Amino acid sequence: MSAFTASAVENDSINIYFARHGKTILNTYDRVQGWSDSPLTPAGVETARYLGAGLKEIAFDRYYTSDAGHQRETMQVILKERVQPNVKVTELPDLREMFFGGYEGLRNEEMTNATAKKLGIASGAVMLQQVNEGRLRLITLVNAISQSDDKKEAENALQIKTRMQRALNTMVQDAVKAGDKNILAVSSGLSMLMMISDMTDDPKKDKPLENAAVVKISYKNGKYTVKDVGDFSYVTKGKAIINKTQ
Repeated sequence: MSAFTASAVENDSINIYFARHGKTILNTYDRVQGWSDSPLTPAGVETARYLGAGLKEIAFDRYYTSDAGHQRETMQVILKERVQPNVKVTELPDLREMFFGGYEGLRNEEMTNATAKKLGIASGAVMLQQVNEGRLRLITLVNAISQSDDKKEAENALQIKTRMQRALNTMVQDAVKAGDKNILAVSSGLSMLMMISDMTDDPKKDKPLENAAVVKISYKNGKYTVKDVGDFSYVTKGKAIINKTQ
């Protein structure tokens, strides 16, 4: 991607931590959730708490979510666990999950079977197995979802990447102006992976993210570097911290 040109001379890196939201009701019922919304489940809240505890040692300067309720809720749980309930959170609609068009709210199986048919694959289950085995790239999957949508409204990979990288640039521009060093953003799985699709060769960019997993990006002197993809260590660390105090 092309980073913006900053007027200031930057001597230190800016670190941007993107976290996937906690598990939602639609996730639990195996329904398609893009721009449609549902609250976190109790398990989703618990995982977000673990993430908040695991991130406590990082001094964040700015916080971002989209306008999606499940992303907002995830951030509020994180901030409560960090004992920072009243900090400002900036909403950027560009941080939303992929818009799945006519598939929104339907059973995931309906969407994956239609997408597999578009790709000439036997079934959605076989297609997802190919993704998990690294034999089918997520960009190919996302574009096939878009092409198979009868409503012709589902986003494609380029559209998602463009808006997510626009949000990333906005966050870093604000941080450069203010001299900030660490940013926390809550977003969604496919959008986060499309964002980094042309920023790294890490094969994990083609593997679905767990709820509350982290993608870390650093920015320095006009360049972005993807440091971690799908990092679940903050959740694991936070769980140990919380369980120890109970």
